[in-house]
Amino acid sequence: MEWKNILFAFSLTVFAGLATGIGSALAFFTKKTNTTFLSVSLGFSAGVMIYVSMIEIFVKARESLTQALGFRTGSYITVLAFFVGIALIMLIDKFVPDVENPHEAHTVEEMDGKSEEHKKKLMRMGTFTALAIAIHNFPEGIATFTAALSDPALGIPIAVAIAIHNIPEGIAVAVPVFYATGSKAKAFKLSFLSGLAEPAGAILGFVVLYRFLNDAVFGFIFAAVAGIMVYISVDELLPAAREYGKHHMSIYGMIAGMAVMAISLLLFI
Repeated sequence: MEWKNILFAFSLTVFAGLATGIGSALAFFTKKTNTTFLSVSLGFSAGVMIYVSMIEIFVKARESLTQALGFRTGSYITVLAFFVGIALIMLIDKFVPDVENPHEAHTVEEMDGKSEEHKKKLMRMGTFTALAIAIHNFPEGIATFTAALSDPALGIPIAVAIAIHNIPEGIAVAVPVFYATGSKAKAFKLSFLSGLAEPAGAILGFVVLYRFLNDAVFGFIFAAVAGIMVYISVDELLPAAREYGKHHMSIYGMIAGMAVMAISLLLFI
């Protein structure tokens, strides 16, 4: 495993994680939220992640596991690992702070004057949202890093999809915090820090797993990553896209994401 591949995979993870900063910047420097753009983008991101998970990542995981463990055992372990990934992200959803939904749609139009009591509630909401998003970003960081480490050409579209997913998360943190404090610096800082959890997840995953990596371990992790990404798409991206009020646009975006991912994979055959 070459260090340049490791650094490239980590760089993609940093890019994806820090896209929360783009979301906070949009909240500060635009007068109106482009809900159609966000809806299509989130749908596009979901399409990329679902397609690449089921068509490419799951298949590669099964190849690694069947080579290491035999066809029958490897196939069973691949399916098991896929649902282990889903179970992991479901547990995170269950135990993260649930005072507010971390993926609730927020718009820049919300930033207007409110009572002090409402501002305190918003500050609490923004803080808990940042914490919840940071916890969610941990396995996303591992997923992005692992995919990019396995295949840099595969890692790029996944990193872009995760980055698109992180933009409205940045808005979700920045809007209530700015709304409560009037400080762009505080809002941006909290949004930025929530995104740093993604490269932190990549580092932890690499440090813990590096010495154990072989075909069987890599196949298990890759199958789990496919499960994580499918769950994120179904549970977070598509519902968030619908919350912006553009249901059909989100579906069009999802189909476009699948098509782009399919074409990009065909180009590398």
